Amino acid sequence: MDIYLIRHTKTDTIKGLCYGQSDVRLAETFVKEFFELQTKLPKFKDNCQFFSSPLSRCMKLAEKLSDKVTNDDRLTELDFGDWENRLFDDIDSDELKQWTNSFVDVSPPNGESFNDLCQRVGSFWQEVVEARHSETEQVFIVTHAGVIRALLAYLLKLPLANAFQFRVDLGSVHKLQYIHNYTYINYLNL
Repeated sequence: MDIYLIRHTKTDTIKGLCYGQSDVRLAETFVKEFFELQTKLPKFKDNCQFFSSPLSRCMKLAEKLSDKVTNDDRLTELDFGDWENRLFDDIDSDELKQWTNSFVDVSPPNGESFNDLCQRVGSFWQEVVEARHSETEQVFIVTHAGVIRALLAYLLKLPLANAFQFRVDLGSVHKLQYIHNYTYINYLNL
């Protein structure tokens, strides 16, 4: 089974805004970015399946790719809690430093830690490969950078603190293959 992890395209937000689970719009360049992203994807097989984060920046892209999209809350970005829709520069520097030094286990106030994100992404992954590996040739997952990093760290059994070493550009595609209960990484960040 071929699995394509797709990050949403550019958002219409200001630089430095913390918007993990906030539902922000896509940039006006969406149509152009969509056609660029489409060239990175293979022809869709008849039995392919599409999954998406329920946030509109992912759903809009997923629904432009397919008319049969299943949204799943486990594919949403990290919950930044009280920091949502705030500029990082406006967040208390001591709180921000405590979180950045220990983001794996420490969550923003009323948010979730990276470990929490990894657990829900791992749950989604197990469900996908167990339920679909024998019947589906392609799975497309439209989601966020944090989710893609968490999934890659989960699959490679990396220390979670190393997950941010994966570059995950806006509108990027990452291809995995699941064969005989084993996951191969074909390419990242195309």
